[in-house]
Amino acid sequence: MSEETTNELSRLEEEGELAADYLEELLDIADLDGDIEIDVENGRASVEIISEDPSALDHLVGEDGEVVDALQELTRLAVQTETGERSRLMLDIAGFRADRKADLQDLTHEAIARLRATGEPQKLEPMNPFERKVCHDVVASEGLRSESEGVEPRRRVVILPVEDADADSDSAVEAEEA
Repeated sequence: MSEETTNELSRLEEEGELAADYLEELLDIADLDGDIEIDVENGRASVEIISEDPSALDHLVGEDGEVVDALQELTRLAVQTETGERSRLMLDIAGFRADRKADLQDLTHEAIARLRATGEPQKLEPMNPFERKVCHDVVASEGLRSESEGVEPRRRVVILPVEDADADSDSAVEAEEA
């Protein structure tokens, strides 16, 4: 492992530790029980709050993940305040994001099957950046092309037939920052 890779891994582990400290405080203030797991996945710190009773953390997930999205942003800001650098850490609570990712992968595969059957572009429901990134990754793994269209919060993924793809287009697949 190169020194640069080791330094990056150390930096991401530090982000995870800072995030865990912030979230431990939050759990204490909210008087909620939960354990925090820290990992590094896909070049970013990953933190998950888990509980023996996942429904005990429903308040931290919110409807359609609204609360976990907000907590992720607050946690990123807390880490940025400590490190002086922008954080891209991912926060999951009670497996919400992992479950949502699996659902989105299934949804995207179904849309790809419809595209292959009809030849028509497939527009997915509006999604947040994390969700769009999951869909773009599935489309790319299938050798197809996708774009995002619209304006937040109504931004959505459109899966395009191969014949519509522009080989040298700069906007072939939008890189979503979650």
